[in-house]
Amino acid sequence: MQAFRKCGLCASGSLLEGRTDFLVARRNMAALRLSAACVQLLKSPVHPRLLRLPEVARSSRVAFSLASSLCAVPFTQQVENLSHESLIRRASCLVTDSANTYLSQTTLALVDALTQYAKALHTLIALQKRYITSIGKLSPAEEDSIWQVIIGQRVEVSDRLEECKRFESNWMNAINICELSADAAYNSGAEHACTATKSNLQVAQCKVEELRKISKEAEKKLAETKAEEIQRMAEYASSIDIHDLEDIPEAYLRED
Repeated sequence: MQAFRKCGLCASGSLLEGRTDFLVARRNMAALRLSAACVQLLKSPVHPRLLRLPEVARSSRVAFSLASSLCAVPFTQQVENLSHESLIRRASCLVTDSANTYLSQTTLALVDALTQYAKALHTLIALQKRYITSIGKLSPAEEDSIWQVIIGQRVEVSDRLEECKRFESNWMNAINICELSADAAYNSGAEHACTATKSNLQVAQCKVEELRKISKEAEKKLAETKAEEIQRMAEYASSIDIHDLEDIPEAYLRED
């Protein structure tokens, strides 16, 4: 019985020794593979990204330090540093920004409306001058055709004028708002916002005034053309027989 136990212990010892030798051999193989990989890495050129690792680590450390510093500042301390005066000054700057935007949009709309109005006036002037030079040379059908065009252009001029009046009302409101916001900015200590708003006011007023002059000149030319047309028609009427007056289009005899 004791001999049997000794044989069993011997067999168990042999198995343990065999397993231990296997693990040692496996560990040695892993060490050899790691050494070979290190030697291969040293032989190969260094990748640029590996060279940048210290810089990345250093920048990350600086960013983390900065974030930690910002987090260390209490939020309540920042709020306490904002006085009523500074808050009013900031609010006045926001008001001037909004007022300048409103002024810019209304000025653009009014300038475009005045431009289109002046173009419509010049088109009407050209049509009426063309009719003046052709008085007595056109057939009744041709005169009716050209007068239909003239009447349609007069409607266009009237529509453009109404559009100018509508946009001018908005523009005047924007002018008043900008003047009030500039005063508010100056009183609150925001001199830069006040100066910028007044400069925008001057630019807008100069631009609108320039287009107004062009429109006024076109209106003056249109009035002169109408006077010339009436005179030319009177001369033509006096040179023909009274019965031929029936051929004059009714659209011309009707006053605007």
